Amino acid sequence: MVAKDHLSLQLYTVRGKLEEDFDGTLARIAEIGYTKVEPFGVTAFADRLAEALPKHGLSAPTTHAGLLREDSAPIFAAAQRLGITTVIDPHTDPARWQAADDVKAIAQGLNEAAKVAADLGITVGYHNHQFELESTIGGAHALEILADNLSDEVILEVDTYWAAVGGADVPALLKKFGERVTAIHVKDGDGTLNNKAQVAVGDGTIAVRDILAAAPQALRVVELDDFTGEIFDAVEGSYAFLTGEGAPA
Repeated sequence: MVAKDHLSLQLYTVRGKLEEDFDGTLARIAEIGYTKVEPFGVTAFADRLAEALPKHGLSAPTTHAGLLREDSAPIFAAAQRLGITTVIDPHTDPARWQAADDVKAIAQGLNEAAKVAADLGITVGYHNHQFELESTIGGAHALEILADNLSDEVILEVDTYWAAVGGADVPALLKKFGERVTAIHVKDGDGTLNNKAQVAVGDGTIAVRDILAAAPQALRVVELDDFTGEIFDAVEGSYAFLTGEGAPA
């Protein structure tokens, strides 16, 4: 069973709802039982988040922001304002994951960003998709090459669904990365690139229990990239599965 304070929701999951009713959407998230969220577009949404998060008893320990392709200063300023302590780069060009030198360059960029962030009390991290695992270099997943070249200060948020789609043994990967993994994206579906086939956590084919057990220290961040039905049904179903009997902490 996952403790409530060890569970978060990536707000990209409910992006359509946020466009319709920003405050009401955060109110609904809190009503379900979530106490933490992971924002995206933090510079654009900073004002609304600053008002709505405390209003609904929510905090944002992590956020996604393009540190390697945007000016980091506004991102870090927004994070400080909102009490966000970890800023995670969510995506890089897949073409940069085919050669070791290119992956090392990504690591260098993250390491440099981490030095700037450290002075502000912020930690930098990286979030994967499937292509960092599909690409293998010298018998290792490209994401493993990245991890080997990161400074100790840089963390990983492993998207466990996309890692599985990319062909990784996700529990083994999490165990190898160890304490560097401070957050994981927990999602479920049919294990394909079809975002519409994603479902509430516990309703798909992903070995969620094994994944959770392999990274007990990591914040569990629920996310759906897409869904065919009412998205809050999946958000609520994920919460019920993760906080109910049968899911390890």
